[in-house]
Amino acid sequence: MSANELKHAGINLGHADPLLHERAGAEVFGFWVFLMSDAVIFALLFATYGVMLPRTAGGPTPHEVYEIKSAFTETLVLLLSSFTYGMASLAMKYEHRQHRLQQWLVVTLALGLAFIAMEIHDFWKMFGENATPQRSGFLSSFYALVPTHMLHVTTGCIWIVVLLAQLRRFGIDARNKLNVLRLGLFWHFLDIVWVAIFSVVYLQGLAK
Repeated sequence: MSANELKHAGINLGHADPLLHERAGAEVFGFWVFLMSDAVIFALLFATYGVMLPRTAGGPTPHEVYEIKSAFTETLVLLLSSFTYGMASLAMKYEHRQHRLQQWLVVTLALGLAFIAMEIHDFWKMFGENATPQRSGFLSSFYALVPTHMLHVTTGCIWIVVLLAQLRRFGIDARNKLNVLRLGLFWHFLDIVWVAIFSVVYLQGLAK
């Protein structure tokens, strides 16, 4: 790939598919615009959480309701899913093997579902300790931020299922390659947001 050749964030198809590589630049840029709007939503939720963190109203505090071991395990699972999605992208680019691509996508899906299941378990346990959204401003902001991220992961899992069906029906065509690129940006973006949640919400909350 020459120094003057167009590059974009994510997997650059380059010599593997030069024609689609040119088209992918505009497609990926458009999806980045969407992700930036999503980033603004999360930034607002983080800001709200920061303001509401001391507002416990005599209810449970972060130290009393957060499970750091569970949150750390969820972090490892989501980071591992980012790795497996990266392997799926590489299988598409360098091997052009649909079976290998689908295998890595299935592994990523399984990790995403495991992450969702662990989060639901955490929320259920918090509800059992009367740490519900209406209990305090702190808990309201927590449930506004963390489940919103979980909803995004759920959307990503549904997208993977749809992509697997499209791959089975149409193979690794231009449309599906672009979908792999876009979904990859979305999935890695969610990993970054979760690392921020783990650092700002769980670690900072337990330090107080």
